[in-house]
Amino acid sequence: MSIPPHDAPGHPAMNPEVDESLARARASGSVGREAALQFAQAPLPNLLAAATEIRAAGKGNEISFSKKVFIPLTTLCRDYCSYCTFRKDPGQPGAHFMTPNEVLALAEQGRQAGCKEALFSLGDQPERIFPEASEFLSKQGFTRTLDYLAAMCELVLEKTGLLPHANPGVMDRAALMHLKESNASVGLMLENVSPRLMRDDLPHAKAPDKVPALRLRTIEEAGKLSIAFTTGILIGIGETMEERIDSLLAIRTLHEEYGHIQEVIIQNFRAKPEIPMAAHAEPSLEDMLRTIALARLILGPHMNVQAPPNLSYGDFPRLLEAGINDWGGISPVTKDFINPEAAWPQIARLQAETESRGFVLRERLALYPEFVRREEFLSPRVRDRVAPLSGADGFARCTGLAARI
Repeated sequence: MSIPPHDAPGHPAMNPEVDESLARARASGSVGREAALQFAQAPLPNLLAAATEIRAAGKGNEISFSKKVFIPLTTLCRDYCSYCTFRKDPGQPGAHFMTPNEVLALAEQGRQAGCKEALFSLGDQPERIFPEASEFLSKQGFTRTLDYLAAMCELVLEKTGLLPHANPGVMDRAALMHLKESNASVGLMLENVSPRLMRDDLPHAKAPDKVPALRLRTIEEAGKLSIAFTTGILIGIGETMEERIDSLLAIRTLHEEYGHIQEVIIQNFRAKPEIPMAAHAEPSLEDMLRTIALARLILGPHMNVQAPPNLSYGDFPRLLEAGINDWGGISPVTKDFINPEAAWPQIARLQAETESRGFVLRERLALYPEFVRREEFLSPRVRDRVAPLSGADGFARCTGLAARI
């Protein structure tokens, strides 16, 4: 099925059949592939109205965020994604592996600023292609970046009490088991299920860790191990709307099987001058809103759906119209190292914009409230750290700031 852009000339207006299907979606809380493809052509206001109604049914008027410190453990990576500015080769400016002392110092800054989450981001398996990475790891007593990551998560948990959330790329079962001992949650962006994006001249052509089957297997293994998991899709990198929908349906299928997906992120590509895709068109705000709304319809009322506010710049409040219920991590200490040109909104502004639209902003932990009391999702060490940080409702306990923030 070929879907024309929603703003294309001659785009079909809402018809009674689509209107009836949207009504059924609002009543049932989720949709199948055929209906999602149909809704991709619906007038945007109707789609947004359905998505916000479904969100309200499951999330009420609460919008959450996590106060985090961003720890870029290493910028070395064996993948060469055409849209990435984070990864570096040895010798390039910014190429770095953080030492334990650097990790701890940055985490401590976050703790002093009131953060509760330590988000670890890093390149995928750099030791597979770079001797420099292997040498650094060997000096620290490790052979794999994933094992060094687990040790740094343990260090931060024990020394600062921040809750680690590791986002390292493809992980095997052994790495996931190790990370569960010190992480409140773990993440891996699915990005897209289409292997087509790995063809020559497409974004994942030189990225062996972006094979969709490998990423789906990681998410499934996390489910088998009862690890609260963050995933999502990246839009605007050359994928079709059908491929976005299929990616969201794949995430839903895994969650229906294991019940472990704690949030789904809809992230929009942003062009940067130093990347191969510098001249590639960015998705429009309307495209972003449409995709978020489709995600809400596909994933239903109870899934946590997030969109990064900093990647929509001044338009970020409009993302609320599409059915999100979470802003993601906001750092008062560190920049977004993945998108360094896009500054986080100040938390005070985030609160003002959110509440002016009739919502209540709530601070959460790296673990969403619905997982906080589910003991199978937490190791004893992490559970001991979560307890004093969480209130009775599973959100972050007030620590002297405004009652909700």
